Amino acid sequence: MKKKSIAIVPKIMIIPLLLSLSWNMLAYYGSRIFTTDWYHMNAEVFIDDMIPFLPWTVSIYLSCYIYWIANYIIGVRQDRKEAFRLISADFFAKTICLLCFLVVPTTNIRPEVGNGGLWNYLMNYVYESDAADNLFPSIHCLTSWFCYIAVRKNKIIPKPYVWFSLLYAISVCISTLTTKQHVIIDVLGGIGLAEGSYFIVQYSFAGIYEKVIMRLNKVLKLV
Repeated sequence: MKKKSIAIVPKIMIIPLLLSLSWNMLAYYGSRIFTTDWYHMNAEVFIDDMIPFLPWTVSIYLSCYIYWIANYIIGVRQDRKEAFRLISADFFAKTICLLCFLVVPTTNIRPEVGNGGLWNYLMNYVYESDAADNLFPSIHCLTSWFCYIAVRKNKIIPKPYVWFSLLYAISVCISTLTTKQHVIIDVLGGIGLAEGSYFIVQYSFAGIYEKVIMRLNKVLKLV
């Protein structure tokens, strides 16, 4: 008797995950096609000036990509209704991000970074590869908070990991401030948008999103 294989990602969730990634890229990088030469507002406030610049926290800022992959996979492997609520909320939120990047372009003032040491090297790499725009809301904070939402209701996930996910999401949010990649309003906007989108989509959007995805799955013979 053959053992039934268990896919890492359920077939019906392959398209939503790919769509989530591509929509994220479109919102973040695609918007720059239009906004690069536009006026960008600096949303820094006095609290941001009080937050120290800590180059070593770039380790948290960059390592979160592994956290994102792991928790999004966990999120789409849970109960189907909850999985589609999560992934549709992600799509909804990234759409709002795109609109914000186009309507309210923001920027901030980055500090001078030294040339010596690993953390300074990585910090300079981040600054050189990522322009100081598309800050509000913070997609780093938004996605990290969705990673926490992805596990907090899942009874199969051990409680220690749920708490780890919460603490790690908070750590990522803090790292966006201590690396001076974002300011306070960006962080609050990212967390608020994640929670707001997750709440709103349950009333109609999640169901519509699921129907569209399932039709695509049938066309592509993934179900």
